[in-house]
Amino acid sequence: MATTPDDTSEAFLREVDENLRRDRAQAMARRFGPLIVGAVLLLLAAVGGWMYWQDRQAKAAATDSETLSDAMSDIADKKSAAAVPKLEKLTQSSSDGIATEAKLTLAAQAISDNRRPAAIAIYRAIAADGSAAQPFRDIATLRLTAMEFDAIKPEEVIARLAPLAKPDNPWFGSAGELTGMAMIKAGRKADAGRLFAAIAADKNVPITIRSRAAPMAGTLGVDATGSLPALSR
Repeated sequence: MATTPDDTSEAFLREVDENLRRDRAQAMARRFGPLIVGAVLLLLAAVGGWMYWQDRQAKAAATDSETLSDAMSDIADKKSAAAVPKLEKLTQSSSDGIATEAKLTLAAQAISDNRRPAAIAIYRAIAADGSAAQPFRDIATLRLTAMEFDAIKPEEVIARLAPLAKPDNPWFGSAGELTGMAMIKAGRKADAGRLFAAIAADKNVPITIRSRAAPMAGTLGVDATGSLPALSR
């Protein structure tokens, strides 16, 4: 079958289009190829660097965890002179949790060594540290307030512990007890009585705190003896 002029023209145009696309592809490869290769290499380097950093962080955290355990053992063995330097070094740990635990332990050791100002300074710093985990900040706030209880106004104690002195908070017992005592100092005996009764009735609160709260509520005019089986018999 003979080829028509139209068929020849279409074939020619297709060939021209293919050549044009090939030339464009080659031109783009020459122009952007090095950039693409460079971007891929940078990505691989970044991923490799991140994995290396993660590995080093994990190893450092494991080492710091062992050091913290050693320091705790030293304290248990009454070797504070050996423990303190380890703890001070751990306050710079790349693990925020380990660093904060080290600070809390240093504060506890400061109390044991009768260095109250040092302990108060550590607790205050942790409580104000927005990067620290909330449970650590809560512990620091509670301990700081207990140590400063006689030095600050009752209203400040109540305001500071307000987020913790609630039935749904894990620290309700301890924070509520301090808050109740501050309420008594502030002349709010009725409020204190109700708070102590709530503490005595809360089964999530340690029994030692509940057993103190029930009679306190009673002295303030709120009968809470039925809250504890041991007190109701």
